[in-house]
Amino acid sequence: MSNYLNVPELFGSDVFNETVMEQRLPQQTYNAWKTCIQTGTPLQLPVANEIASAMKDWAIEKGATHYTHWFQPMTGITAEKHDSFIEPVEKGKVIMSFSGKALVRGEPDASSFPNGGLRATFEARGYTAWDPTAFAFVRDGSLYIPTCFFSYTGAALDKKTPLLRSIDEVSREAVRILRLFGDQQTTRVIPCVGAEQEYFLLPKNLYAQREDLRLTGRTLFGALPPKGQELDDHYFGTIRTRVSNFMKDLDEQLWRLGILSKTKHNEAAPCQHELAPIYTDANSACDANQLVMQIMKKCAAKHDLVCLLHEKPFKGVNGSGKHNNWSLATDTGKNLFTPGKTPRQNAQFLIFLAAFIKGIDEYQDFLRATVAGAGNDHRLGACEAPPAILSVFLGDELDAIVRSIIDGTNYTEPGKSVLRIGVDVLPSIPQDTTDRNRTSPLAFTGNKFEFRMVGSSQSVAGPNIALNTIMAEELGQIADELEQADHFDDALQKLVCRILTEHQRIIFNGNGYSQQWTEEAERRGLSNLPSTADALPVYLNAKNIALVSRHGIFTPEEFRARYDIYMQSYKKLVHIEGRTAVDMVMHQILPAALRYTKSLCDCVNAKAGSNASHRAESALIHLLSEKTDSLYGHCIKLQQELESIPVGLEEAVSFCKNVIVPEMDDMRADADALEQLTDKSCWPYPTYSDLLYY
Repeated sequence: MSNYLNVPELFGSDVFNETVMEQRLPQQTYNAWKTCIQTGTPLQLPVANEIASAMKDWAIEKGATHYTHWFQPMTGITAEKHDSFIEPVEKGKVIMSFSGKALVRGEPDASSFPNGGLRATFEARGYTAWDPTAFAFVRDGSLYIPTCFFSYTGAALDKKTPLLRSIDEVSREAVRILRLFGDQQTTRVIPCVGAEQEYFLLPKNLYAQREDLRLTGRTLFGALPPKGQELDDHYFGTIRTRVSNFMKDLDEQLWRLGILSKTKHNEAAPCQHELAPIYTDANSACDANQLVMQIMKKCAAKHDLVCLLHEKPFKGVNGSGKHNNWSLATDTGKNLFTPGKTPRQNAQFLIFLAAFIKGIDEYQDFLRATVAGAGNDHRLGACEAPPAILSVFLGDELDAIVRSIIDGTNYTEPGKSVLRIGVDVLPSIPQDTTDRNRTSPLAFTGNKFEFRMVGSSQSVAGPNIALNTIMAEELGQIADELEQADHFDDALQKLVCRILTEHQRIIFNGNGYSQQWTEEAERRGLSNLPSTADALPVYLNAKNIALVSRHGIFTPEEFRARYDIYMQSYKKLVHIEGRTAVDMVMHQILPAALRYTKSLCDCVNAKAGSNASHRAESALIHLLSEKTDSLYGHCIKLQQELESIPVGLEEAVSFCKNVIVPEMDDMRADADALEQLTDKSCWPYPTYSDLLYY
């Protein structure tokens, strides 16, 4: 039997995409849908009915019996409620039916999801609304319809709704800039995203023996193994057969759903891997990444593996992130962050570059807050993750061009000299001629910016909402100024120079891990928000509320609700971790250490009558007793602290950061020391050596 896989035929085969719609819809209906996509005008019910009928017939042919409005609540994962297509008719029979009304709108409970006070328990009504810009797909016998989720009062309760708003805003402002450069063809500018996904794979049987992994997603205890990642022998290494089979299965499932899975490889840490897609429009990319995370977990289970998406499953080895590659492209196919080869193209590129630099500088705290989370606190600033201080890496050559604009000097291209930089004599700006800076939170990589701070378990919607909104704000300000200019070229040159001069502090090409950079960033006045507890309060800053309100991305109430949801999530996660740690110490670690201590005491007593030496046993007993006493003391203290978390949200989060987390670290130090002293046969769960080198 041939193992040949026809990937072009397989790709998108389970998606009700534009090709399928063109084939199955009447031309008038298809044109109405296209108009809806291009102009944002609502679909009429008769059109929705025809689309729903075609979608239902196609889905049934694919084996679907149910449909679901698939949405992204503020839990960080997706939600779905499945209804069958069956409708009763006479004589106990049923038919398969799906109306335009069922396609366009659903009514899930809106009070049982995190809502930050936007809904009370008795105010349960909520709605899901079909997103016609995202294609429906069939999976596990159901037709999945991507939707927005909002309350009875119209408040956005999800991540997709504000993302779509931000996409429209940045498009509108970017088109204004393009018109100033004579571009009359572009009607829409599309934020494009490629979300690289890092993850760990562990054997299911070993995972099942670790209470901390099962309940919190990370190991709360675990001594470093004799061998870690110091030999760099896992990165890009030969992929284990078991893992390779998982990756093959994963690719096929993703390709069927039209997800552009491109690259797979071993990452730096043992058992760590990465999947990288080809980047596409932001809305599709965010939906796709949610599916990637879901399918990774289900696919791993098929192969007796468990997929870990926590940002730091193992202390002392690399954590997992999600590199969010972001750019802007026109509907005519031009990437606006591609350096051009002509003066006019270069000037346009520099305007967008300047807008980006200005926006990141002015709203660095907002962007930082979008990647805040209990898991990411353990990752940022360690083992390849960028620090919590925002900065922009441009690379040597582009940085030299920017410096020459700021200083008003000649730019010397390697090998030749060019004229002083002005709008009409800009040199050809090189693309991809610089090294990559793995310590930079935001690195320019030739024609896009790679935002490396996103955690592996996080939705990429939040960071992209921020990037789109920030860029819309800056492009709007630039357009306001240039549209009033008497001499466009002169005004453009002065504006670019002024923006780069005023916001150059955010540009940094050096080592983001160094203490010198932390000190330099403070001198520059850059924001340093090292933890979630430090970062989340910026949601309440008047400047940030004004930004998102001005552009219609969030109402002030919606934005403050996000703050409340994320603060509550942090508090609850730390509380769960603390309780899990106490449970493991009291019921697993201490009993194991005490049993081993008793066995040593029995050995000493047995030797005492024969005058045999028991120096080793006595020394171990002393060390074990010292560490068990200390561990017990920390455990009792942590129990008391968990019971005394303040009621107020801000006070509770501060208490978790400053009291609970440090106490858990102290308790871990004792537990890990006991692991290294205790006979392995007595230890109650798999060690790092077992997990990482199975």
